[in-house]
Amino acid sequence: MNVQAKHTSDITDAEESLAVQEELSKLDSTAATEIAMQNTLLTPRFYTTDFDEMDAIDVSPVREDWDKLIAQMVSDPNKGHFKKNEDWDHVDWDGMEPKLKKEFIDFLISSCTAEFSGCVLYKEMKRRGSNKDITQLFQLMARDEARHAGFINDALREAGIAVNLGFLTQKKKYTYFRPKFIYYATYLSEKIGYARYITIYRHLEANPEHRFHPIFKWFREWCNDEFSHGEAFALLLKTDPKLTSGGNVWWIKFFLTAVYSTMWVRDHQRPEFHKALGVDMSWYGQEVFRKTSEISKQAFPITLDIDHPRWMPNLERLQRANVQIAEGKKQGGIGGALKRGVGMAKAAAAFVSLYTIPSISHAVPDSPRLEPAY
Repeated sequence: MNVQAKHTSDITDAEESLAVQEELSKLDSTAATEIAMQNTLLTPRFYTTDFDEMDAIDVSPVREDWDKLIAQMVSDPNKGHFKKNEDWDHVDWDGMEPKLKKEFIDFLISSCTAEFSGCVLYKEMKRRGSNKDITQLFQLMARDEARHAGFINDALREAGIAVNLGFLTQKKKYTYFRPKFIYYATYLSEKIGYARYITIYRHLEANPEHRFHPIFKWFREWCNDEFSHGEAFALLLKTDPKLTSGGNVWWIKFFLTAVYSTMWVRDHQRPEFHKALGVDMSWYGQEVFRKTSEISKQAFPITLDIDHPRWMPNLERLQRANVQIAEGKKQGGIGGALKRGVGMAKAAAAFVSLYTIPSISHAVPDSPRLEPAY
């Protein structure tokens, strides 16, 4: 097979898409791959889990909603979308302000790694499973994530770099999560991904003068894929009431707090990127949290109180602690280790303060299905 004959946006099988990426990786840069290989609290991770337990899921309790969602995904509304066309404007990478260029490339590499991590996890579930419902779902989601990662890499190659995705698959460290933690984390990452992308898309739709790169024009269809993936995990959560009740509510609160605070800290590492978009980072963070909280009511019995007096001050404390940790790591030596340790203690205290803010309880609807509305 000539793997260069097709574009990743047209490929319907994740394995074939990865073969194309493997061929293209001959052109990819070591620097971008090294960034993607990093494993910190703030960088996207690769996950593995108990695939036998996931293969045993019975979707009978949500069969009607499940079949409708799968049919929608099988119809493949975004096939052929994720590739450059006449709407792709020329990008003057050499003329881009250096700090903005650095932060934007970091954003693209992080996004590419996050999308590809989903592809790797979903593809492995498809490969190992025998449950037709589950393997079909993960095959479809792996297809979408492979397209997204390939599209971002196409954009990066214009800047003279790209991530070697095949190398990541083989060499990046994998983190084991129990299936229920995969459900919570992935559901939230897909839904918050939708909220992030649609907020940027709508902002740039109203303020096109801030659209400094053409990739933002593709965000609406992109975030609709994220939304569908989140819908799938909402249905998986609905198959077992124990996942969203009892002691597991504390785990839900933990993942909500962790995902929100990680996003806040990560975004505050890119001030020039958000300035170029014409977005106030604090407004953007709260807007994304509001959207995600409203959406997550479909599956979770609680939301975080993001208007609580302790919420914003502790997010800011967490951000300052993260800066101190980074400074200590850069400084090195005993002094750097001490600074880093103090920063980690401050970050832990801020996180505990966020986690102990009383949550807001609500009833979960019988059917979790939603449609994009923002």
